[in-house]
This record gives sequence, structure tokens and C-alpha cells, in this order.
Amino acid sequence: QVRLVESGGGLVQAGGSLRLSCAASGLTFSAYAMGWFRQAPGKEREFVAAIDWSGGNTNYADSWKGRITISRDNAKNTVYLQMNSLKPEDTAVYYCNAIIDYRAYWGQGTQVTVSL
Repeated sequence: QVRLVESGGGLVQAGGSLRLSCAASGLTFSAYAMGWFRQAPGKEREFVAAIDWSGGNTNYADSWKGRITISRDNAKNTVYLQMNSLKPEDTAVYYCNAIIDYRAYWGQGTQVTVSL
């Protein structure tokens, strides 16, 4: 059974930083690309970043470029999202994502709140 568990969210002031983690189990972690998405209140879930199985290739949403870094540690079955220069509009629930055999798996999400 695939399980994704996010952590690291919280309340931070504008301009601050957070590092999110997603611990994966129930899959051959090193075989799959991983992604991060977010969903703000009243809005659709949107793509934030993705990383390939090796960590050698990454992709970021244009609105985030320069402020975030996605990385992974295949020995720990964990993917990370380092977020810097956070803005109030970054407030959302952040979700970890894996696509395995054309099926999307999601974690429960971690809340990030950015105050003025």
C-alpha cells in the first residue's frame, strides 16, 4: 500500500523559509518521479515542482522559479521542498504526489500559512 506523509508546514512570516518533507512507503521509491502540489482555499490544486527518479532533473512552476528547490534522498525514501522568500499568497495546503502505473497517489497534505 502506497503511503505518502508530508510534514514541515507551519506558520511563517512573509520573507521566511520552510522545508517540507514527504516520506514515502509501499513503493520502490527510487523508481518514480515525485511532485509537490498546493491548494489554496477556494482554488484548484496546482503544480509546484517535480523531480525525476534520480534527482537529476527537476521542473518548477513559473511562479515559483528562484524561490524553491525540490530534492530527494532515495536512501530515506523522502522528497523535500525548500521554500524561500515566502509570500502570503503562498498560503495553502501542500501535497506530495507520486504517479504509479498511471494512478496518482497523494498524501494528506501539510498546511503552510504565511503572515504579513
